[in-house]
Amino acid sequence: MRAVTTSPTPPDVDVVLPCLNEAGALPWVLARIPEGWRALVVDNGSTDGSAELARELGATVVSEPRRGFGAACHAGLTAATAEIVCFCDCDGSLDPALLVPFVREVRTGTADLVLGRRRPRGPGAWPAHARAGNLVLARMLRRRTGLRLHDLGPLRAARRAPLLALGLTDRRSGYPLQMVVRAADAGWRVTEHDVPYLPRTGASKVTGTWRGTWQAVRDMRRVLAEPGPHSAPGAPAAPHATRGVPR
Repeated sequence: MRAVTTSPTPPDVDVVLPCLNEAGALPWVLARIPEGWRALVVDNGSTDGSAELARELGATVVSEPRRGFGAACHAGLTAATAEIVCFCDCDGSLDPALLVPFVREVRTGTADLVLGRRRPRGPGAWPAHARAGNLVLARMLRRRTGLRLHDLGPLRAARRAPLLALGLTDRRSGYPLQMVVRAADAGWRVTEHDVPYLPRTGASKVTGTWRGTWQAVRDMRRVLAEPGPHSAPGAPAAPHATRGVPR
């Protein structure tokens, strides 16, 4: 498998990869980063040599000592310089090469935020308790924003400057949801596309147990409790997500 290539020219796209002890998955994930894109591996306190391995494979490593998925994601976003920023898990469950049509959709102006709807492939790819928690959150999101999404998965793409302007504050499990909620409140066009969801390498840091899943649900319920513009008199109608197949 090839290593990520580095270049003195600015990257076309930055891919933020939050990382906590993912040495087993890093070679495959980084080999799937499209040519011309930059991998930003955000080390969130790994003890298995993930940061060193990522550097050896040509990735840019960002250190974020504050634990939390949102903390890692936001550190990557603030370190990014490309016009378009993508996010992808670093555990081998999602293929970053699938982001190519997502980026095309953002670049052409068809959508402002593109999400991957996870479709499990193989036993154990998505435990029942994690799916149940995701379903609950998707329904709550629909009530809060009007977006008819089916998943709040981590594979996504959007423009960097507008993302930063959303003022995301959650630094735990609620970060992905807060991004969608604030994008919806800002009137963004949000789309989702089916993507294969593979068995992860190693244990999940968030949804590997019922306790972890429901802790994530609690974090996200807090995000959904944030006041939004749709409750105000004369507020614009809630946006709607559109669904399609990557081209």
